[in-house]
Amino acid sequence: MKYFKLIQSMVSCRNTLIFVVLFVLIVMLFHTAVVAEAANDTVKVFILAGQSNMEGKAANALFDHQAKDSKTQDFFAHLRQGDDWIVRDDVFIKFLNRRGPLTLGYGSPNKTGTELEFGYMMGEYFEQPVILIKTAWGGHSLFKMFRPPSAGLPAEDKLQTLLKNTRTNVEKKNQKNNRNDPLPTMEDITKPFGSSYRNMMSEVNDVLENFETMFPALKGKKAELAGFFWFQGFNDKFGDAPDEYEANMKHFIEDVRKDLNAPALPFVIAAIGTNASKTATGTTLTVRQAQMAMNDVPEFKGNVKAFRTDLLVDKAADELFPTWKQNVEQWKLTGSDRPYHYYGSAIWYTRIGHAAGEAMLELIKD
Repeated sequence: MKYFKLIQSMVSCRNTLIFVVLFVLIVMLFHTAVVAEAANDTVKVFILAGQSNMEGKAANALFDHQAKDSKTQDFFAHLRQGDDWIVRDDVFIKFLNRRGPLTLGYGSPNKTGTELEFGYMMGEYFEQPVILIKTAWGGHSLFKMFRPPSAGLPAEDKLQTLLKNTRTNVEKKNQKNNRNDPLPTMEDITKPFGSSYRNMMSEVNDVLENFETMFPALKGKKAELAGFFWFQGFNDKFGDAPDEYEANMKHFIEDVRKDLNAPALPFVIAAIGTNASKTATGTTLTVRQAQMAMNDVPEFKGNVKAFRTDLLVDKAADELFPTWKQNVEQWKLTGSDRPYHYYGSAIWYTRIGHAAGEAMLELIKD
Protein backbone atom coordinates (compact mmCIF):
# COMPACT_ATOMS: atom_id res chain seq x y z
CA MET A 1 0.00 0.00 0.00
CA LYS A 2 2.83 2.39 0.88
CA TYR A 3 4.54 1.81 -2.49
CA PHE A 4 1.24 2.10 -4.35
CA LYS A 5 0.62 5.54 -2.86
CA LEU A 6 4.18 6.59 -3.75
CA ILE A 7 3.75 5.48 -7.37
CA GLN A 8 0.34 7.17 -7.50
CA SER A 9 1.90 10.37 -6.20
CA MET A 10 4.69 10.17 -8.81
CA VAL A 11 2.17 9.73 -11.64
CA SER A 12 0.14 12.62 -10.30
CA CYS A 13 3.23 14.83 -10.21
CA ARG A 14 4.16 13.81 -13.72
CA ASN A 15 0.66 14.64 -15.00
CA THR A 16 0.82 17.97 -13.23
CA LEU A 17 4.18 18.73 -14.82
CA ILE A 18 2.87 17.84 -18.27
CA PHE A 19 -0.15 20.04 -17.69
CA VAL A 20 2.02 22.97 -16.62
CA VAL A 21 4.31 22.58 -19.65
CA LEU A 22 1.34 22.39 -22.02
CA PHE A 23 -0.26 25.39 -20.36
CA VAL A 24 2.91 27.46 -20.69
CA LEU A 25 3.25 26.48 -24.35
CA ILE A 26 -0.34 27.46 -25.06
CA VAL A 27 0.13 30.81 -23.33
CA MET A 28 3.32 31.44 -25.30
CA LEU A 29 1.66 30.60 -28.60
CA PHE A 30 -1.32 32.79 -27.75
CA HIS A 31 0.98 35.66 -26.76
CA THR A 32 2.96 35.29 -29.98
CA ALA A 33 -0.25 35.39 -32.01
CA VAL A 34 -1.48 38.47 -30.17
CA VAL A 35 1.84 40.25 -30.60
CA ALA A 36 1.96 39.36 -34.31
CA GLU A 37 -1.60 40.60 -34.80
CA ALA A 38 -0.79 43.82 -32.94
CA ALA A 39 2.35 44.29 -35.06
CA ASN A 40 0.29 43.96 -38.22
CA ASP A 41 -1.97 46.73 -36.97
CA THR A 42 0.81 49.26 -36.33
CA VAL A 43 2.90 51.63 -38.39
CA LYS A 44 6.36 52.74 -37.22
CA VAL A 45 6.82 56.52 -37.18
CA PHE A 46 10.18 58.29 -37.36
CA ILE A 47 10.73 62.03 -37.03
CA LEU A 48 13.50 63.63 -39.09
CA ALA A 49 14.22 67.19 -38.02
CA GLY A 50 16.78 69.93 -38.51
CA GLN A 51 17.74 72.71 -40.87
CA SER A 52 18.82 72.79 -44.54
CA ASN A 53 20.96 69.66 -44.38
CA MET A 54 17.99 67.69 -43.13
CA GLU A 55 15.98 69.20 -45.97
CA GLY A 56 18.51 67.57 -48.30
CA LYS A 57 20.70 69.40 -50.82
CA ALA A 58 22.02 66.74 -53.21
CA ALA A 59 20.70 67.32 -56.74
CA ASN A 60 18.46 64.59 -58.14
CA ALA A 61 20.38 64.91 -61.42
CA LEU A 62 23.57 63.98 -59.57
CA PHE A 63 21.87 60.92 -58.04
CA ASP A 64 20.66 59.94 -61.53
CA HIS A 65 24.13 60.25 -63.04
CA GLN A 66 26.02 58.43 -60.28
CA ALA A 67 23.45 55.62 -60.19
CA LYS A 68 24.38 54.83 -63.80
CA ASP A 69 28.10 55.68 -63.73
CA SER A 70 30.19 52.50 -63.62
CA LYS A 71 32.41 54.01 -60.90
CA THR A 72 29.53 54.64 -58.48
CA GLN A 73 26.51 52.63 -59.61
CA ASP A 74 27.11 49.78 -57.15
CA PHE A 75 26.84 52.26 -54.26
CA PHE A 76 23.23 53.09 -55.24
CA ALA A 77 22.17 49.69 -56.61
CA HIS A 78 20.06 48.73 -53.59
CA LEU A 79 17.93 51.86 -54.11
CA ARG A 80 17.21 51.03 -57.74
CA GLN A 81 14.92 48.68 -59.62
CA GLY A 82 16.13 48.30 -63.16
CA ASP A 83 16.70 51.77 -64.57
CA ASP A 84 14.48 53.51 -62.03
CA TRP A 85 14.57 54.49 -58.38
CA ILE A 86 12.55 52.23 -56.12
CA VAL A 87 9.21 53.63 -55.03
CA ARG A 88 8.58 51.88 -51.74
CA ASP A 89 5.10 50.63 -50.95
CA ASP A 90 5.94 50.14 -47.27
CA VAL A 91 7.64 53.47 -46.43
CA PHE A 92 5.81 56.78 -46.64
CA ILE A 93 7.08 60.31 -46.13
CA LYS A 94 5.52 63.64 -45.20
CA PHE A 95 7.74 66.67 -45.78
CA LEU A 96 5.78 69.88 -45.18
CA ASN A 97 3.43 70.20 -48.19
CA ARG A 98 4.60 66.98 -49.89
CA ARG A 99 3.76 63.40 -49.09
CA GLY A 100 3.75 59.97 -50.67
CA PRO A 101 5.70 56.71 -51.00
CA LEU A 102 9.42 57.14 -50.36
CA THR A 103 11.59 57.57 -53.44
CA LEU A 104 14.09 60.04 -54.88
CA GLY A 105 13.24 63.74 -54.56
CA TYR A 106 12.00 64.38 -51.03
CA GLY A 107 14.65 66.98 -50.26
CA SER A 108 14.68 70.63 -51.24
CA PRO A 109 13.13 71.20 -54.70
CA ASN A 110 14.70 68.78 -57.19
CA LYS A 111 17.02 67.47 -54.48
CA THR A 112 17.34 64.57 -52.04
CA GLY A 113 18.79 64.11 -48.57
CA THR A 114 19.41 61.49 -45.92
CA GLU A 115 15.79 60.35 -45.84
CA LEU A 116 16.19 58.10 -48.90
CA GLU A 117 18.77 55.76 -47.36
CA PHE A 118 17.46 56.06 -43.80
CA GLY A 119 13.91 55.25 -44.88
CA TYR A 120 15.13 52.33 -46.99
CA MET A 121 16.88 50.82 -43.98
CA MET A 122 13.84 51.22 -41.73
CA GLY A 123 11.62 49.67 -44.38
CA GLU A 124 13.94 46.69 -44.75
CA TYR A 125 14.13 46.12 -41.00
CA PHE A 126 10.49 46.41 -39.94
CA GLU A 127 7.69 44.12 -41.02
CA GLN A 128 5.30 46.97 -40.30
CA PRO A 129 4.94 49.95 -42.65
CA VAL A 130 7.01 53.04 -41.86
CA ILE A 131 6.21 56.76 -41.91
CA LEU A 132 8.90 59.44 -42.03
CA ILE A 133 7.82 62.87 -40.79
CA LYS A 134 10.41 65.38 -41.98
CA THR A 135 10.31 68.82 -40.37
CA ALA A 136 13.24 70.91 -41.60
CA TRP A 137 13.75 74.58 -42.33
CA GLY A 138 16.98 76.10 -43.64
CA GLY A 139 18.89 78.49 -41.41
CA HIS A 140 17.07 77.63 -38.17
CA SER A 141 19.29 77.33 -35.12
CA LEU A 142 18.81 75.36 -31.93
CA PHE A 143 19.68 78.55 -30.05
CA LYS A 144 16.69 80.42 -31.46
CA MET A 145 14.07 78.88 -33.76
CA PHE A 146 14.36 75.27 -32.54
CA ARG A 147 14.91 76.38 -28.95
CA PRO A 148 13.19 73.88 -26.63
CA PRO A 149 10.65 75.15 -24.06
CA SER A 150 12.58 74.07 -20.96
CA ALA A 151 15.62 76.07 -22.08
CA GLY A 152 13.70 79.29 -21.52
CA LEU A 153 14.71 82.52 -23.21
CA PRO A 154 18.33 83.70 -23.35
CA ALA A 155 19.59 85.88 -20.51
CA GLU A 156 18.07 89.37 -20.25
CA ASP A 157 21.33 91.12 -21.16
CA LYS A 158 21.58 89.08 -24.35
CA LEU A 159 18.00 89.94 -25.28
CA GLN A 160 18.64 93.62 -24.62
CA THR A 161 21.73 93.52 -26.84
CA LEU A 162 19.75 91.78 -29.57
CA LEU A 163 16.98 94.38 -29.30
CA LYS A 164 19.47 97.26 -29.49
CA ASN A 165 21.28 95.82 -32.51
CA THR A 166 18.03 95.06 -34.34
CA ARG A 167 16.73 98.58 -33.75
CA THR A 168 19.99 100.04 -35.00
CA ASN A 169 19.72 98.00 -38.21
CA VAL A 170 16.14 99.16 -38.78
CA GLU A 171 17.13 102.78 -38.22
CA LYS A 172 19.95 102.49 -40.75
CA LYS A 173 17.63 100.96 -43.34
CA ASN A 174 15.07 103.69 -42.71
CA GLN A 175 17.67 106.39 -43.30
CA LYS A 176 19.13 104.71 -46.36
CA ASN A 177 15.79 104.02 -48.04
CA ASN A 178 13.88 107.04 -46.73
CA ARG A 179 11.45 104.78 -44.85
CA ASN A 180 9.74 104.97 -41.52
CA ASP A 181 9.42 101.33 -40.45
CA PRO A 182 8.53 100.92 -36.77
CA LEU A 183 11.30 99.92 -34.40
CA PRO A 184 11.01 96.38 -32.99
CA THR A 185 9.80 95.79 -29.44
CA MET A 186 11.05 93.19 -26.99
CA GLU A 187 8.00 91.09 -27.89
CA ASP A 188 9.12 91.13 -31.52
CA ILE A 189 12.55 89.94 -30.43
CA THR A 190 11.38 87.05 -28.24
CA LYS A 191 8.55 85.77 -30.46
CA PRO A 192 10.73 83.76 -32.91
CA PHE A 193 12.44 81.82 -30.11
CA GLY A 194 11.10 78.25 -30.16
CA SER A 195 8.87 78.85 -33.20
CA SER A 196 10.37 75.98 -35.23
CA TYR A 197 10.13 73.66 -32.23
CA ARG A 198 6.43 74.48 -31.99
CA ASN A 199 5.94 74.07 -35.74
CA MET A 200 7.76 70.75 -35.60
CA MET A 201 5.45 69.47 -32.87
CA SER A 202 2.39 70.74 -34.71
CA GLU A 203 3.51 68.93 -37.87
CA VAL A 204 4.21 65.69 -36.00
CA ASN A 205 0.87 65.73 -34.17
CA ASP A 206 -0.97 66.51 -37.39
CA VAL A 207 0.52 63.45 -39.10
CA LEU A 208 -0.08 61.20 -36.09
CA GLU A 209 -3.74 62.23 -36.07
CA ASN A 210 -4.37 62.23 -39.82
CA PHE A 211 -1.94 59.74 -41.38
CA GLU A 212 -4.78 57.44 -42.49
CA THR A 213 -6.15 60.24 -44.65
CA MET A 214 -2.70 61.29 -45.86
CA PHE A 215 -1.74 57.70 -46.70
CA PRO A 216 -4.90 55.67 -47.48
CA ALA A 217 -2.87 52.45 -47.71
CA LEU A 218 -2.37 52.70 -43.94
CA LYS A 219 -6.04 52.96 -43.06
CA GLY A 220 -6.86 50.98 -39.94
CA LYS A 221 -3.30 51.05 -38.60
CA LYS A 222 -2.14 52.50 -35.28
CA ALA A 223 0.79 54.92 -35.23
CA GLU A 224 3.70 54.01 -32.98
CA LEU A 225 6.57 56.48 -32.47
CA ALA A 226 9.79 54.60 -33.14
CA GLY A 227 12.64 57.14 -33.30
CA PHE A 228 13.96 60.67 -33.86
CA PHE A 229 16.77 61.66 -36.26
CA TRP A 230 18.35 65.13 -35.74
CA PHE A 231 20.61 66.69 -38.42
CA GLN A 232 21.41 70.34 -37.70
CA GLY A 233 24.09 72.65 -36.34
CA PHE A 234 25.46 75.11 -38.91
CA ASN A 235 23.55 78.18 -37.74
CA ASP A 236 24.61 77.56 -34.14
CA LYS A 237 28.22 78.35 -35.05
CA PHE A 238 27.59 82.07 -34.64
CA GLY A 239 27.10 84.54 -31.80
CA ASP A 240 26.29 83.11 -28.36
CA ALA A 241 24.84 79.88 -29.76
CA PRO A 242 27.93 77.61 -29.68
CA ASP A 243 28.41 77.86 -25.93
CA GLU A 244 24.74 77.05 -25.27
CA TYR A 245 24.45 74.15 -27.70
CA GLU A 246 25.16 71.31 -25.28
CA ALA A 247 22.60 72.49 -22.72
CA ASN A 248 20.03 73.26 -25.43
CA MET A 249 20.53 69.84 -27.04
CA LYS A 250 19.87 68.09 -23.76
CA HIS A 251 16.76 70.21 -23.16
CA PHE A 252 15.63 69.47 -26.72
CA ILE A 253 15.78 65.70 -26.32
CA GLU A 254 14.03 65.81 -22.95
CA ASP A 255 11.30 68.15 -24.21
CA VAL A 256 10.63 66.16 -27.37
CA ARG A 257 10.18 63.00 -25.33
CA LYS A 258 7.98 64.75 -22.80
CA ASP A 259 5.76 66.48 -25.38
CA LEU A 260 5.33 63.27 -27.37
CA ASN A 261 4.83 61.14 -24.25
CA ALA A 262 7.70 58.90 -25.34
CA PRO A 263 10.17 58.92 -22.42
CA ALA A 264 12.72 56.58 -24.03
CA LEU A 265 12.27 57.52 -27.69
CA PRO A 266 15.46 56.46 -29.55
CA PHE A 267 17.29 59.62 -30.58
CA VAL A 268 20.03 59.78 -33.25
CA ILE A 269 22.20 62.87 -33.84
CA ALA A 270 24.24 63.46 -36.99
CA ALA A 271 26.98 65.70 -35.59
CA ILE A 272 28.10 68.58 -37.79
CA GLY A 273 30.84 67.69 -40.27
CA THR A 274 30.98 70.62 -42.69
CA ASN A 275 34.72 70.76 -42.07
CA ALA A 276 34.88 67.69 -44.37
CA SER A 277 38.40 66.21 -44.37
CA LYS A 278 39.90 69.23 -42.62
CA THR A 279 40.35 69.20 -38.85
CA ALA A 280 37.39 70.87 -37.15
CA THR A 281 38.29 74.06 -35.32
CA GLY A 282 36.60 77.02 -33.66
CA THR A 283 32.84 76.99 -33.33
CA THR A 284 32.43 74.04 -35.69
CA LEU A 285 34.36 71.97 -33.19
CA THR A 286 32.41 73.49 -30.28
CA VAL A 287 29.06 72.49 -31.81
CA ARG A 288 30.29 69.03 -32.77
CA GLN A 289 31.63 68.37 -29.28
CA ALA A 290 28.31 69.52 -27.80
CA GLN A 291 26.42 67.10 -30.03
CA MET A 292 28.78 64.20 -29.34
CA ALA A 293 28.55 64.94 -25.60
CA MET A 294 25.00 63.55 -25.65
CA ASN A 295 26.61 60.08 -25.78
CA ASP A 296 27.96 60.68 -22.29
CA VAL A 297 24.77 61.90 -20.57
CA PRO A 298 23.96 59.15 -18.02
CA GLU A 299 20.20 59.19 -18.57
CA PHE A 300 20.73 58.98 -22.35
CA LYS A 301 22.77 55.78 -22.21
CA GLY A 302 21.29 53.22 -24.59
CA ASN A 303 18.68 55.57 -26.03
CA VAL A 304 20.71 58.41 -27.64
CA LYS A 305 23.47 57.98 -30.23
CA ALA A 306 25.51 60.77 -31.86
CA PHE A 307 27.94 60.09 -34.69
CA ARG A 308 30.41 62.19 -36.69
CA THR A 309 29.46 63.05 -40.26
CA ASP A 310 32.88 64.41 -41.24
CA LEU A 311 34.29 60.89 -41.10
CA LEU A 312 31.92 59.94 -43.93
CA VAL A 313 33.11 62.64 -46.34
CA ASP A 314 32.87 62.12 -50.09
CA LYS A 315 36.59 62.43 -50.86
CA ALA A 316 36.07 62.94 -54.60
CA ALA A 317 33.87 65.98 -53.98
CA ASP A 318 36.18 67.22 -51.25
CA GLU A 319 39.21 67.12 -53.56
CA LEU A 320 37.47 68.72 -56.53
CA PHE A 321 35.59 71.54 -54.82
CA PRO A 322 38.52 74.02 -54.51
CA THR A 323 38.78 74.14 -58.32
CA TRP A 324 35.13 73.55 -59.21
CA LYS A 325 34.83 76.86 -61.08
CA GLN A 326 37.59 75.73 -63.43
CA ASN A 327 35.99 72.28 -63.77
CA VAL A 328 32.27 73.02 -63.83
CA GLU A 329 31.22 70.08 -65.97
CA GLN A 330 33.23 67.61 -63.90
CA TRP A 331 31.83 69.17 -60.70
CA LYS A 332 28.24 68.61 -61.88
CA LEU A 333 29.05 64.88 -61.96
CA THR A 334 30.54 64.94 -58.43
CA GLY A 335 28.77 67.51 -56.26
CA SER A 336 26.00 70.08 -56.42
CA ASP A 337 26.45 72.56 -53.56
CA ARG A 338 28.84 74.24 -51.11
CA PRO A 339 30.70 72.72 -48.14
CA TYR A 340 28.02 73.87 -45.67
CA HIS A 341 25.64 71.62 -47.59
CA TYR A 342 28.07 68.70 -47.64
CA TYR A 343 29.01 69.61 -51.21
CA GLY A 344 25.51 68.58 -52.27
CA SER A 345 27.10 65.13 -52.52
CA ALA A 346 24.70 62.26 -53.20
CA ILE A 347 27.29 59.89 -51.78
CA TRP A 348 27.87 61.87 -48.57
CA TYR A 349 24.17 62.37 -47.83
CA THR A 350 23.53 58.68 -48.46
CA ARG A 351 26.38 57.68 -46.16
CA ILE A 352 24.98 59.93 -43.42
CA GLY A 353 21.52 58.41 -43.88
CA HIS A 354 23.05 54.95 -43.61
CA ALA A 355 25.02 55.79 -40.46
CA ALA A 356 21.87 57.26 -38.92
CA GLY A 357 19.98 54.10 -39.83
CA GLU A 358 22.63 51.89 -38.25
CA ALA A 359 22.61 54.00 -35.07
CA MET A 360 18.81 53.92 -34.92
CA LEU A 361 18.60 50.16 -35.32
CA GLU A 362 21.30 49.71 -32.69
CA LEU A 363 19.19 51.70 -30.21
CA ILE A 364 15.99 49.91 -31.18
CA LYS A 365 17.55 46.47 -30.79
CA ASP A 366 18.97 47.39 -27.42
